[in-house]
Amino acid sequence: MNTATSEVSAPYAQALLSIAQSKDAVDEVSNIAGELLSLLKASDELSEFLANPITSGEAKKGVLNQVLGDGANQQMKNFLMLLVDRGRIYLAEPILQQFQAKVRELKQAVLAEVISAVELSDEQKETVRQKVQRMTEARSVELETRVDPDLIGGVIIQIGSQVLDASIRGQLRRIGLQLGAS
Repeated sequence: MNTATSEVSAPYAQALLSIAQSKDAVDEVSNIAGELLSLLKASDELSEFLANPITSGEAKKGVLNQVLGDGANQQMKNFLMLLVDRGRIYLAEPILQQFQAKVRELKQAVLAEVISAVELSDEQKETVRQKVQRMTEARSVELETRVDPDLIGGVIIQIGSQVLDASIRGQLRRIGLQLGAS
């Protein structure tokens, strides 16, 4: 996320957090935000539709209402409709990412991005979660997992700007650097 996007989306993320806190619905709004983020990341078509300036606001609202469904949290629904009205719906993904980061900060939680060569089992995920929790002393750890077969084996764990590379690819790269330096 570039600085300009971050500066524009930050007040919206803070506003969403304030609304959720005032209605005692932080967890509910955070869950919806997570689902919406997953959907936006998985569907380029949806992201492009919402970002298209030619598409009418009413069409965007209609699609958002379908995506959210009838039982969706009213604060989240109103917030997204406001983004459409203000022409900022194209920023939904960075706004929701910043909102989630603010919720994690509020709950003293951390996000650990885990990249592995193969899909991790639930037991392995729990082991990683516990190790990250001990390393960071956070109350809780949120895992975001991704598979990259190019790693050959092992995992890469990223927590904020800190990266722990325990992959075979990383080990081979370090050996290559050491051999090149000798």
